[in-house]
Amino acid sequence: MSKVLDAIPSSVQRRVQSTVLSSLLRLPRPLLRRIAGSPIRVDGQELALEVQALLRLQAMAGQERMAADTPEQARAGMAQGIEVVSAGVPGVQVSRRTVSTRAGELPARLYRPEGRTEPSTLLVFYHGGGWVVGDLDTHDELCRFLARHADIRVLSVDYRLAPEHPFPAAVEDAVDAYQHVLENAEDLGSSPDSVAVGGDSAGGNLAAMVAQHAAANGIKSPVLQLLLYPAVDASTRRRSRELFGNGFLLTDGDMDWFMDLYQPDVSERGDPRLSVLLNEELDGLAPAVLVTAGFDPLRDEGEEYARRLSEAGVPVIARRFPDLIHGFANLFGASPRLREAMFEIVGELRAGLSLHAAK
Repeated sequence: MSKVLDAIPSSVQRRVQSTVLSSLLRLPRPLLRRIAGSPIRVDGQELALEVQALLRLQAMAGQERMAADTPEQARAGMAQGIEVVSAGVPGVQVSRRTVSTRAGELPARLYRPEGRTEPSTLLVFYHGGGWVVGDLDTHDELCRFLARHADIRVLSVDYRLAPEHPFPAAVEDAVDAYQHVLENAEDLGSSPDSVAVGGDSAGGNLAAMVAQHAAANGIKSPVLQLLLYPAVDASTRRRSRELFGNGFLLTDGDMDWFMDLYQPDVSERGDPRLSVLLNEELDGLAPAVLVTAGFDPLRDEGEEYARRLSEAGVPVIARRFPDLIHGFANLFGASPRLREAMFEIVGELRAGLSLHAAK
């Protein structure tokens, strides 16, 4: 039997897995509860049933961690996992681009809703993955979703990854890419007055850092920061990391593994280009939409950053999804609950852009 399976192309196997997974997660709730087990309640929150079932299925398949023996294995694992939950997002045109940086030309992808020819907001998007994994492909459907349903353009940037390129390589690439977009906004279907930045997890860290860099260096600020469960403080362990550091996709061990590869010098992890929460000058930054997940080890630092931004006078839309986990934006193809959450994020993104329009 194994020889028969080996003869089936891996891409076909993953499509079959995707179909099976989607069908399982759409079972009637009583049956899905039997797969998921008893409800998980932590810190006054109950994990979404579909998410709990997904985690149970991943555990059964031995896919409980993002880290691996090597970065190459971890990258392949993330790519395969994303392909399994892929659902497709029609109505988006995608073109290959490059952005100029001090390290050379970096690949990028420009997403545009079909039929939109007039200029629009352009979101410069930095993908997540602990600065070690992730690429244009792993975040392709997320960028398509944002472009299609927020009716904006999205430019996804493939910055350099650790350990081949440790901190501050990703920081430099993120800043340079933003500068490139400002200088070439018209060619990208936007204008320098309509450029936003965003990202998830490590990418949210980079987006926040770009907004801080722009404000501190007299560069035109982005019109908005879209920060999806961002990593904002590598110097301190908070309560949410103790509560949710195991069993909820992103583990405590994963976070140590990523950080050891990205910034191995522990004494330098308080650098505000990495731990953006520690920057003492937050006033004057672009408005922010900051999303957190209830069962995420990064939850508390993200929400603390939202509070600090608000205290500094920065307009902030802070939204916690109490029943979801880290990385849920990449999993929206797996279940209706996750897709519903993504539509809610699009609504917050539109509201955030209106904050700028009203200024």
